[in-house]
Parts: sequence; structure tokens; C-alpha cells
Amino acid sequence: MPLAAAPRLLAAVLLATAVSACSARYQNTVAVGGDDDDAVCQGRGYAQGSPEYVACRKDRDVQRNAATARADRRQRDLGEYMLNHPERP
Repeated sequence: MPLAAAPRLLAAVLLATAVSACSARYQNTVAVGGDDDDAVCQGRGYAQGSPEYVACRKDRDVQRNAATARADRRQRDLGEYMLNHPERP
């Protein structure tokens, strides 16, 4: 490989890494146990469409949204910490 192509290859690898990291950032987090919400609620014995089933699905959605909010808050706090403490890498 010629030396002139090395910087281009390095730039392509870094760009691919950055793009792949961004694509995974906003995937939905798993609420509890890593299972499908429908399977979990039906596994608890709730008939699809019943009030208990609807409440189960809402609870799972709330848990998922809370986990996403916590992760976003931690990321923001880390960024603020890094900005306010440049002496610590």
C-alpha cells in the first residue's frame, strides 16, 4: 500500500466507526428482562385487550422511557463534567 493512501484509509475507518456508533445510539432499550412486551404481558396471564394487559403494556413503556431518560441524563452529565474539568482526561 502506498503511503499516500494510508491517510485516506484511516479517514475512511474513522468515519465508518463514527457512523456506526451514531446508528446504535437511538435504538430502543429493553425494559425488563429483554423480552417482547406482548410476550411478557401474555405470559403473565393477561388476555390481549383486557385492562390488565393494557396496564402491563403501559408499565413496560413507562419503564423503557425512564431508562432512556436516565441514559440521556447520564450522557449529558458526563459531557458537562468533561467540559467543566478539562484537566482530567
